[in-house]
Amino acid sequence: LKLILYKKNDTTTKMAAPMSNVDEIRDRVILGEFGVKNVSYLHIKPLFTNEKTFCLSLSCLQYVTKLLCLVSVYSGDIKWLPIGNQADVFADAKIGPVHGDILLAQLRPGQELDIVMHCVKGIGKDHAKFSPVATASYRLLPEITLLQTIEGEQAERLKRCFSPGVIEIQNVNGRKVAKVVDSRLDTCSREVLRHDDLKNLVKLGRVRDYFIFSVESTGILPPDVLVTEAINVLISKCQKFLTELDMAEMD
Repeated sequence: LKLILYKKNDTTTKMAAPMSNVDEIRDRVILGEFGVKNVSYLHIKPLFTNEKTFCLSLSCLQYVTKLLCLVSVYSGDIKWLPIGNQADVFADAKIGPVHGDILLAQLRPGQELDIVMHCVKGIGKDHAKFSPVATASYRLLPEITLLQTIEGEQAERLKRCFSPGVIEIQNVNGRKVAKVVDSRLDTCSREVLRHDDLKNLVKLGRVRDYFIFSVESTGILPPDVLVTEAINVLISKCQKFLTELDMAEMD
């Protein structure tokens, strides 16, 4: 969920400047600072099934000070104003910014911010600000095969060529023997290829049908929920594709 700032009048509701901003920060900067903050999600299923735009009205506290000091405005100062029966429907939900310690502005004596914000739900296809994913990547599972037994000093050097935890030294009948323990921890630096006496003893590759995904959340949804919802989207796309194929065969 993202915040969108509006100014209301009698006839229309449109994107505009804050209703009151006597701070030195320009309106467009204020809009940007407030508008990209993450809001903790409510119940994900009702949001997906709601045909209309789901809005939450959030109002920033009004700051008027005569003290000769700065007043810091933090994301935690944004308060939720329930619309209609939202207070009853979402009585158990903690609605508000995900992080309340983000500094948004600092006000001098006589300055104030009086802002009404509406929170709407969108998808990343419409605008990147709606995407709940910060960074997503994937890689193939590394595959490390020792072509022959590597012992002694060579085993120690082989261990240092890989990330910690990939190669371990085991004691076999009083001999130090290198064993591949967890190839998943390898960063594929290929450092072993720099050693002429080791590069022909090790085969490096990747498992072509084993994908490792890494999903980092912006904080709105936990990564496991993001992955689950992404899988559901893929399933729905596949079902739609199969339906279109069936319709094409009927024609």
